[in-house]
Amino acid sequence: MIHIKTEKEIDILRRCADLVGRTLGEVARYIRPGVATAELDAIAEDFIRTHGGEPAFKGYRVGRLVYPATLCVSVNDQVVHGIPGDYRLQEGDLVSVDCGVRYRGFYGDSAYTFGVGELDPENVRLCRVTYEALQKGIAQAVAGKRIGDISHAIQRHCEAAGYGVVRALVGHGIGRRLHEEPQVPNVGRPGTGRRLRVGMTFCVEPMVNRGTYEVRVGEDGWTVYTADGLPSAHYEHMVVVRAGRPEVLTTFAYIEDVVEAPYNQTVPSPHGETETHYAGR
Repeated sequence: MIHIKTEKEIDILRRCADLVGRTLGEVARYIRPGVATAELDAIAEDFIRTHGGEPAFKGYRVGRLVYPATLCVSVNDQVVHGIPGDYRLQEGDLVSVDCGVRYRGFYGDSAYTFGVGELDPENVRLCRVTYEALQKGIAQAVAGKRIGDISHAIQRHCEAAGYGVVRALVGHGIGRRLHEEPQVPNVGRPGTGRRLRVGMTFCVEPMVNRGTYEVRVGEDGWTVYTADGLPSAHYEHMVVVRAGRPEVLTTFAYIEDVVEAPYNQTVPSPHGETETHYAGR
């Protein structure tokens, strides 16, 4: 069942979203070579609790599995759900950081793929296309459209660039629970799926691989890897369906006040010159 949110509920969700954004902005200050992913996790948990929230992911259960951390930190060929640990970031890494909070009985959730220092140009392009796909998907989140319109916009943009769009994982509704209906796949046909109504709230989160769309789950039962070992990128925003245009609750502004967006790095053009892509926020 899909819960249509009241304006009062949406206002609380805005506060949840803001706390997530500020937490990711704090984490962004420490994204550099030599920092252990467990250190990022500790920074995030302290920030969330200091500001009156609770980590949403820590203690999250799927069957017998219990997630042990505040963040999901997924590096290079890890798509999502990477458990923070002893790994220390290295120059050129792609690092997806997914953060969830619980605040005043509601949830916030957002993800951002960082670049550690200078990236391989192909990884810059991967981040740029994934970010653009996020924006194109969100643009379809208006009353009267359907879930498949969001899915198709993401899939078409990424596959036109030659990338694999992950099918085994999806976006999701959000509110009083971290994962609510509806599911928001990143592949689909326009004009299909649930019709969007004003007040629906969900997370749009393309997970895009440089190679195949296929993935595998690691031995820890959580970490999802690309099947071919190539890098992956992941961006996520919380959205409210409105009439005419969507409202995006989360923001990357706190992050991009601290670090350069990986999709805005200067990369070589096909003609041997350099070009800079400014995708905006």
